[in-house]
Amino acid sequence: MGSQEVLGHAARLASSGLLLQVLFRLITFVLNAFILRFLSKEIVGVVNVRLTLLYSTTLFLAREAFRRACLSGGTQRDWSQTLNLLWLTVPLGVFWSLFLGWIWLQLLEVPDPNVVPHYATGVVLFGLSAVVELLGEPFWVLAQAHMFVKLKVIAESLSVILKSVLTAFLVLWLPHWGLYIFSLAQLFYTTVLVLCYVIYFTKLLGSPESTKLQTLPVSRITDLLPNITRNGAFINWKEAKLTWSFFKQSFLKQILTEGVYDIVNNLGSLVARLIFQPIEESFYIFFAKVLERGKDATLQKQEDVAVAAAVLESLLKLALLAGLTITVFGFAYSQLALDIYGGTMLSSGSGPVLLRSYCLYVLLLAINGVTECFTFAAMSKEEVDRYNFVMLALSSSFLVLSYLLTRWCGSVGFILANCFNMGIRITQSLCFIHRYYRRSPHRPLAGLHLSPVLLGTFALSGGVTAVSEVFLCCEQGWPARLAHIAVGAFCLGATLGTAFLTETKLIHFLRTQLGVPRRTDKMT
Repeated sequence: MGSQEVLGHAARLASSGLLLQVLFRLITFVLNAFILRFLSKEIVGVVNVRLTLLYSTTLFLAREAFRRACLSGGTQRDWSQTLNLLWLTVPLGVFWSLFLGWIWLQLLEVPDPNVVPHYATGVVLFGLSAVVELLGEPFWVLAQAHMFVKLKVIAESLSVILKSVLTAFLVLWLPHWGLYIFSLAQLFYTTVLVLCYVIYFTKLLGSPESTKLQTLPVSRITDLLPNITRNGAFINWKEAKLTWSFFKQSFLKQILTEGVYDIVNNLGSLVARLIFQPIEESFYIFFAKVLERGKDATLQKQEDVAVAAAVLESLLKLALLAGLTITVFGFAYSQLALDIYGGTMLSSGSGPVLLRSYCLYVLLLAINGVTECFTFAAMSKEEVDRYNFVMLALSSSFLVLSYLLTRWCGSVGFILANCFNMGIRITQSLCFIHRYYRRSPHRPLAGLHLSPVLLGTFALSGGVTAVSEVFLCCEQGWPARLAHIAVGAFCLGATLGTAFLTETKLIHFLRTQLGVPRRTDKMT
């Protein structure tokens, strides 16, 4: 499989992931508006923050390292050993769901049962739903490795839509069930999601005329279950060691450096998750397939190295432009966004300062997502272990800095500490990328350079919108607010137009890879 074909797959996966995120957020927004008419905001808050955090943390700790390790390299491997390794996510998920569930019930403050009844049941069922989803992990990785793009789109879209229908039905007819509604809907969602993958592979492997059978490493559905391989080894120990290295990194990242990110998880994180997460996940697969892990760039196939460098440069440019746009315009429109979202209760307090700080953090988050997705795809196991050691030291300094900045700056201190932490991680990744390409003619870090004209446009737009905010927002009534929005729309249009004219290389990348549907994108 050539690097251009892999690039096409990654681009389609990123664009489909972006569309899925838009669909999920739209459905969630409409559903929350509907639910709040029947249930208390306390119940909805517990679901959206506490129980969802339990579910996502369990999944992250149980499968993230396995995904990174098992998606590295090509499809030519002993897949029986890889599938055996992936099945270990299930007992690991059971452990994390029990351990985190105990923390949620015994160490964290339990909501008032008169206000939020059935909390313990909700914790149990959300933990169980995470374990159920892990049952589909071998199918998910096999589908990703063999470029079954539309399978993910259909499976996740169908699961979310059916979950939303069930939630709305139960809220409408049985509102007194409270947390039971969301817990059962979440369990239903993960069950449907796993069944979509199982049914698809069962039908695919049961039809010998399927052309995809020629590329799949399994011939019947039972081959996907745990089994002893021909050479007697249950797992590939090289993959297992790489998984362990990534697990240590994931644990540090989730527990020590990202636990506070959930504090600001509405307007700020929405854009970050909507745009950057699909790109990071999709192009990690691209880099992991095209590059040989732990091998110098000069010793690899030069066509693949050149393609990887060009893609990395374009992704860095895209992340920088998106992050700068959010930062520049976020500063002038944070107060208005909070005023529209929650009224004067949010816009008159410390909310605007928090959101402005988070806009700066989003810029760093965007760049870090791209640099780390390349770095972790190209690093050897030993380099990952060294990175983890630095992460441990970094996490300790992060905790100290968080304590000091919180005392000095209040809640903003948390975000500033995260900005410092993210800046150090970006620096570390940039140093690795520089070393990786220093003996080759490629310079992907040029993606972090913008034309002076575009930088000037950003600065001018930031100044104009800041003045507009002072005179038009947010106590002058809706005509003034609309005028402020019009000023921002004009400045945004001018900025995007300048980017279109000056960043022609990036525009070409977006047009060729993300813009036009490709004939190679066949139904899976």
